[in-house]
Amino acid sequence: MARISFKLFGSFIGPTRFIALLFFAILSSVSAKANPETISISLPGYDQPIIADLYKPDGAGPFPLVIFSHGRAGKASDRAQTDHTIAHSHPDYWLSKGFAILAPVRPGYGPTGGTDVEDSQSCSGPAHFDRTAKNAADVTEAVISWSKTQSFVRKNQILLVGQSVGGMTVVALGARKISGVVGYINFAGGAGGDPDRHPMSSCSPDALSALYEELGKTTHVPNLWLYSINDLFWGPDAPVMWHHAFERGGGRGQFVQTGPVSDGNGHHLIGKGKSMWEGPVDAFLKRLGFLKN
Repeated sequence: MARISFKLFGSFIGPTRFIALLFFAILSSVSAKANPETISISLPGYDQPIIADLYKPDGAGPFPLVIFSHGRAGKASDRAQTDHTIAHSHPDYWLSKGFAILAPVRPGYGPTGGTDVEDSQSCSGPAHFDRTAKNAADVTEAVISWSKTQSFVRKNQILLVGQSVGGMTVVALGARKISGVVGYINFAGGAGGDPDRHPMSSCSPDALSALYEELGKTTHVPNLWLYSINDLFWGPDAPVMWHHAFERGGGRGQFVQTGPVSDGNGHHLIGKGKSMWEGPVDAFLKRLGFLKN
């Protein structure tokens, strides 16, 4: 069943009327095609089902599939509120290209709930980004295996897309030899960001360099890394360093650093910078054979 959620940040008119206007604005800005079906996925080895949003183009399929990995809020209360993990505008892009999109909510977040196994303690103690990446990648790999049992999925055309910690997750998955996965796109991938106390800088950028270098050693799938120059979580320099570390380990892929995102925070590139990432993503899909010239 499709769900729509929103947050009320302020009101200059009566609350009831404001909510009604906001609700209809959301409905008018989201195409019917982009409304997700919310599904429950039972996976071996996991106590609770994984809740996911599923978007499908018209028709029976099978379709190439994007599996989307979400980011991580800094506060436990915010992680508990995680609902739809991917902005509606982003599924619209993939639906227009003929892809289905599966956006699972990992354990420790929102409706999936359960134990948070991704805590890296990067700003309050030693950084354990390897543990965060492994645990996030493990459950996502299980979701990939589940997806290949579904009749609407082209089992040999699975593309991984991730944002922030989810971007780091798809880099970790790309270092594994997973059948059916043809590549990944990393949007602003990283960990240890705290834009309030440490704007424009990860708490432990060297730890992430070490992780990306290690992941580069076993990465053989095509990949695209996308960052904005005004990312308030990482700044302009750390992502360049991270990709160099990935290449130092033997990884090969394309790195694109875009201009600034207009709202002042390039960490929102995936949702608010389509004009900057659409060209590189289109070109990447052409190289993979999904789009014709």
